[in-house]
Amino acid sequence: MPDQNIEFCGIRLKNPLILASGILGVNPGCLKRAEKEGAGAVTIKSISLEPRTGHNSPILVPFDSGMLNAVGYSNPGLEEASRAFTRHGIEIPVIASIIGQKPEEFSQIIERFEELDFCGYEIPVSCPHTPGFGTMGNQDSPDFIKSVMKVVTSKTKRPVIVKIPPLDKGLGDYGQMIEDCGADAINAINTAGPGMVIDIESRKPFLGFKKGGLSGPALKPIAVRCVYDLYKAVKIPIIGTGGITTGADAVEMFMAGASALGVGTAVYFRGMNAFSLIQDELAAWLSEHNLSNVNQIKGTAH
Repeated sequence: MPDQNIEFCGIRLKNPLILASGILGVNPGCLKRAEKEGAGAVTIKSISLEPRTGHNSPILVPFDSGMLNAVGYSNPGLEEASRAFTRHGIEIPVIASIIGQKPEEFSQIIERFEELDFCGYEIPVSCPHTPGFGTMGNQDSPDFIKSVMKVVTSKTKRPVIVKIPPLDKGLGDYGQMIEDCGADAINAINTAGPGMVIDIESRKPFLGFKKGGLSGPALKPIAVRCVYDLYKAVKIPIIGTGGITTGADAVEMFMAGASALGVGTAVYFRGMNAFSLIQDELAAWLSEHNLSNVNQIKGTAH
């Protein structure tokens, strides 16, 4: 059986599949389901300093080749999340996703989370559908990223991952800027868009927020291109995220240059056993090509 163990930012993972943030919320019991089904690591739903209700329902809509979502960063806030994860009982690595509108908010969350059993932090600067956050809050700008990374890296020695938007130009320089700010890894990419699906019977946009971020198979070619461009520009590892649904998708993302893989909407399309299915298909492909380790295909498309 080919070896799927990897080392990511100094952390050993039994396989490269990381549950993407926002898929199963902040309930440790839900995240343990992903652990049971074979995830190598999990990322919690993004946590803000204060509780957030998020956007009105509906918050997601599937379509032929993907999905749009506009959750709006609903979460219980720092105090409740800290209580929930004081003794979470999850044996695989747990990554905390952190959001804020000011650098000071990130600092306060990091200070509290340093007391808990998280292996690292993800800083998303790229959500396309939440006013005041991500691309709707200009958080993808170099100035904001530099200011946030300055406070975050002063508070923790744990790995810090920056989750970026699907830029079409200057991605190499953008990645180098993030690396220079002290990031230990890049997660490429967040959802694209925003896009829109219209309900032709009601003649209204389907989502409560009207528009949302594109994920799923339709996003994969963009994600692969982003990982490919970043691999040539940065030395830090990349989590390839976007449309990974099958073992073949995983192979493609590795060949583009990913060191680990983010899995999100595959849980919707294939069920909670998506992790084990992707692992089995990846192992079968490696065996068929007489390869013993996933690292043997990393970056081979270059």
